[in-house]
Amino acid sequence: MSDSEVPLTIAFGLLVACLAALVLTQSLTPANLLIAAGLAGAILLLLFTPAHKAEEEKVEASTDEDDSAGQTIDPVLPSVGEALPDPLLVLDRDGIVRFCNSHARALFEMDPLEQHVSSAIRAPAILEAIRSVHASGRAQRVDYEVRVPVERRFEVHVAPMILSLPSSGGPRANTSVLLLMRDFTHAYQIERMRSDFIANASHELRTPLASVLGFIETLQGAARNDSAARDRFLELMRQQGTRMTRLIDDLLSLSRIEMNAHVPPTSEVNIEQTVRHVADLLQPLAAEQNVSVSVTPAPADHAYMVRGDRDELVQVFQNLVENAIKYGGSGKPVEIEIARAGTSIEVSVCDHGPGIPSEHIPRLTERFYRVSTQDSRARGGTGLGLAIVKHILNRHRGKLIIRSTLGEGSCFTVRLPAVKEEKHLKKSTA
Repeated sequence: MSDSEVPLTIAFGLLVACLAALVLTQSLTPANLLIAAGLAGAILLLLFTPAHKAEEEKVEASTDEDDSAGQTIDPVLPSVGEALPDPLLVLDRDGIVRFCNSHARALFEMDPLEQHVSSAIRAPAILEAIRSVHASGRAQRVDYEVRVPVERRFEVHVAPMILSLPSSGGPRANTSVLLLMRDFTHAYQIERMRSDFIANASHELRTPLASVLGFIETLQGAARNDSAARDRFLELMRQQGTRMTRLIDDLLSLSRIEMNAHVPPTSEVNIEQTVRHVADLLQPLAAEQNVSVSVTPAPADHAYMVRGDRDELVQVFQNLVENAIKYGGSGKPVEIEIARAGTSIEVSVCDHGPGIPSEHIPRLTERFYRVSTQDSRARGGTGLGLAIVKHILNRHRGKLIIRSTLGEGSCFTVRLPAVKEEKHLKKSTA
């Protein structure tokens, strides 16, 4: 029996007892007066007992159920959010993230769910747009740029929406804000690739083209009948044409790498096998320069696996080893060492050449930067090799470390995040 039913039971019992006493004793005596008082008390108890309390409790329980049901995420939202190709977040009035799709978690490299939006986005323009949308109820658009670990550009749409979400703000917290981040990185990279290619090609191709035109004019004039001069000029023209071809190939390669810099690779690559493959490829060039290339055997207690694009990593190590062969000095060895460094794998390519002055090292990965322009061009360099290395490593979330001592040589170290070893150990023990 519930607490609300106890007074009703007592009142009914008292009323029945009083009626029975009056029927049995139909005279006005003090006992009858006492019975009449009890009867009046029973009537008053019945009148003032909240008989509808149980009904009120039922209504309140029903309302609570409705409220709790209204505070769950609409089942359509996760399906729609995950189907979108761009990052999506939904915030309540307090700025707490109540929903985010997998693209948002990948972008922020964290799960901001049930945290304030500022834990994932610190851009003042976006935070101000969220406050403005809450206040005015009008949608806004904000440009957003991410520079780390790679440059990405977004157009953020901030719009109000009505959605039942749990919040400490009470019933008014149902006014939510939606953030849709449209990724314009690819379009921006294409536009920048076009402009950079035009600027770089027009600048770097001008010199070899001027040389070729000069040779042609000479062959058409004074050297028209000079067979020795003709052969010499034709060879120089061939060299300049080859240089232009290498330059265009490197520019196109760099542009393609930059265009995909924001898309991390997903395949697994064995670094030791890749480095040995590059060393074998460059043996003819090493023999021509009278240089020995050696790869120090890696310790067998680790799996030297990274997540990457094998062709791009081959290009990285090929550029580094080729530079070491060309600029390390004839007759001097080039040494390649592979080692573990915590959760990373390091590959060091070291030569014993003249070394690089310290003031040049910070700029070595800039496009077309050369320590010695004349020496670089004489050896067939385009000035883009280390720039290509830097951009490939950026895509692989890696790093290039350069150390050099004048008169002793240079060492270029590639550091890449290693794949967790558990899976590979299981394969090896299976």
